[in-house]
Amino acid sequence: MGQLNDKVAVITGGTSGIGLATARRFVDEGAFVYITGRRATELQNALTSLGERAAGIQGDVSDPAAVDRVIDAVAERQGHIDVVVANAGGGSVIPLEHITFADYERHFSVNVAGALFTVQKSLPLMSSGGSIILVGSVNGSRNVPQMSLYGATKAALRSLGRSWAYELSERGIRVNTLSPGPIETPAFFANTEADDEDAMRRVREQVGGTLAMGRMGRPEEVAAAALFLASGESSFTTGAELFTDGGQGQM
Repeated sequence: MGQLNDKVAVITGGTSGIGLATARRFVDEGAFVYITGRRATELQNALTSLGERAAGIQGDVSDPAAVDRVIDAVAERQGHIDVVVANAGGGSVIPLEHITFADYERHFSVNVAGALFTVQKSLPLMSSGGSIILVGSVNGSRNVPQMSLYGATKAALRSLGRSWAYELSERGIRVNTLSPGPIETPAFFANTEADDEDAMRRVREQVGGTLAMGRMGRPEEVAAAALFLASGESSFTTGAELFTDGGQGQM
């Protein structure tokens, strides 16, 4: 018997990396999973890999209308939501003197507003025992040069998670933040040629060498932590921040 049997989960940004690994783990544990993604081809490829216990809605979570489409689809087909994983997000390396207002809007509209309204619009379909997981980052609590915008959005998520955990406690809904460190995802290697194995190996060695664990993390390791926060195993955990960062932010 899986840990999420008969549960319904919504995972934003579920077409690759941490989102897809989490969707796959949830499906394996018995959940029916809805994923979102901006690009149709990637969304379809992800759904093919997940099988019949998954559905997808194309859209950008920074667009409130896209979030509405997701929630409407779940309401029509399932009628309830047990787990929300607000995972969609991203960030860029931008020195302070080069930050534009467009950069600010892009970071906060996806990473903060996207998570906020995904959670808000999911609430009418959630009941006691529900779990909300905000995917933050170790960068939200440590200084990373030239990534101040990204770090600020993740710090905002951490703050929102604390407030929501208190607000929703009377409804029996838990809210926690899952904060990964350097994870081997397509997004992390976005500036590296995908077929350049030597370059990717150098990045792994360079970044992994800075961590207590001596290596980068895998999406499946973050998915395992998400499963803990989604399941009854974490029934007395709310308002917390769980780091899956190889020790980066702890030492």
